[in-house]
Amino acid sequence: MSEKLKVGILGGTGMVGQRFISLLENHPWFEVTTIAASPRSAGKRYEDAVGGRWKMDTPMPEAVKDIVVKNVNEVEHVASEVDFVFSAVDMTKEEIKAIEEAYAKTETPVVSNNSAHRWTPDVPMVVPEINPEHMRVIDFQKKRLGTTRGFVAVKPNCSIQSYAPVLTAWKEFEPYEVVATTYQAISGAGKTFKDWPEMEGNIIPYIGGEEEKSEKEPLRIWGHIDEEKGVIVPAESPVITCQCIRVPVLNGHTAAVFVKFRKQPTKEQLIDALTNYSGEPQRLGLPSAPKQFIRYMEEDDRPQVRLDVDYENGMGISVGRLREDTVYDWKFIGLSHNTVRGAAGGAVLCAELLKAQGYITKK
Repeated sequence: MSEKLKVGILGGTGMVGQRFISLLENHPWFEVTTIAASPRSAGKRYEDAVGGRWKMDTPMPEAVKDIVVKNVNEVEHVASEVDFVFSAVDMTKEEIKAIEEAYAKTETPVVSNNSAHRWTPDVPMVVPEINPEHMRVIDFQKKRLGTTRGFVAVKPNCSIQSYAPVLTAWKEFEPYEVVATTYQAISGAGKTFKDWPEMEGNIIPYIGGEEEKSEKEPLRIWGHIDEEKGVIVPAESPVITCQCIRVPVLNGHTAAVFVKFRKQPTKEQLIDALTNYSGEPQRLGLPSAPKQFIRYMEEDDRPQVRLDVDYENGMGISVGRLREDTVYDWKFIGLSHNTVRGAAGGAVLCAELLKAQGYITKK
């Protein structure tokens, strides 16, 4: 019998669900034993349910091809077979909130890629290198849900991964005003160029809801737990304003960022802070943790999506073009992999942290 934790993937046929399945192949701690999706996929072998819609650039793992897909709405049935689940369901926000809490109430931890619970006050929204201590709010959430081991934890939006870690590394210099423009890959919409041919040679200056997430979610990550109320209280600064643009790139979100600081760091201090920044995943040696979370690239034309998006297996952040600005203090370019660090990989790292902290165990 495998000692690995049994994992279910909710929404396993979609692009992020597929990314979970590909990332978890041969994972040292977790094994995908159950896949759940919409009723139209239920009852089919996973390979047949996905059909020609496998969107990863690596082959479908052999171990999942014959798994019979379950109906994601049959919560008790799915939950009875797993130790915890990853959620990547495609539903309305209210439906997602309801189904994720329903799974939690079966005493099944839910680690979600979805945005539905990101502002639920007692649900931790975590980048493991930045705010691992926020997982403690789970103890308050369990009291609300009436559970002993079931809870919901979420990872933040993919668009913030290319600049929020950088600003965190620079916290000692007190950044207080930030302007960011993100250039976001089409896989962030769950698409490939085959699905979305009108994106070839095109830019769309609008991604619904993305700018608000990009401005507000970092503040929640930088917030603190109110021990009396048992909720996360967002930070009040730095103030961030953001524009989000869809660009004809398959994977990789690039950010062009301008920052004002209360203290006046040198370029050397800023670069040192980036390259020396590490967090709990590195200290614990978690399986998916990048050895070097943030790297600085000296070349004028880096980071580039084509060359750099897979840095540290897609789990690292690449930064370049740090230079003084005439209006703001400093400006830089950041790059992150939106479906690895920004989606499924970030959630897998959260689950590894939760296991290390004792929140996810065998049933």
